[in-house]
Amino acid sequence: MKEEIEKCLDVLNKGGLILYPTDTLWGIGCDATNEAAVQKVYDLKKRPDRKALICLVANTRMLERFVYEVPEPAYDLIEYSDKPVTIIYDQPMNVAPNLIHEDNSLAIRVASDEFCQRLISRFKRPLVSTSANFSGTPTPGTFAEIDPEIFKGVDYIVNLHREKKNGRPSSIIKLSNNGLVKIIRR
Repeated sequence: MKEEIEKCLDVLNKGGLILYPTDTLWGIGCDATNEAAVQKVYDLKKRPDRKALICLVANTRMLERFVYEVPEPAYDLIEYSDKPVTIIYDQPMNVAPNLIHEDNSLAIRVASDEFCQRLISRFKRPLVSTSANFSGTPTPGTFAEIDPEIFKGVDYIVNLHREKKNGRPSSIIKLSNNGLVKIIRR
């Protein structure tokens, strides 16, 4: 795992894209603070620039560095959820501008996967995490189902967990600073 993390760090620090296993499914990732790298993800996925992407952070301390105000209920959702939960927060900060949704929000998940946590902790910045498919096509359930064109579009493919079947996508919940709670995906 250490060697894989080092290879990913090299690519991420150069603004490149990685294909990596997450706590939910295989994802295309990049430095969430690098606008050019984020644009490469949109281009690879053939996805409109304003369609939201998810970011992963290593822990709640890191989350607090990228969201102006983390609503209190978020901490309980993160700690007690029985599956990965992505929360859409108001007022993200210190991330690439093209990552922020037009309503000034950003979807962020605290990674529960050991590889992701260790990689993100070493990188010290959030990672973009979006499914390894082209926009409008089905999400692959396994590494083997990923379109070969996605492989060609990334700079490094992590050599871990390739036989594992993907878990379910995360729950997505919007927690606005005004108290609004909206379940987007269970």
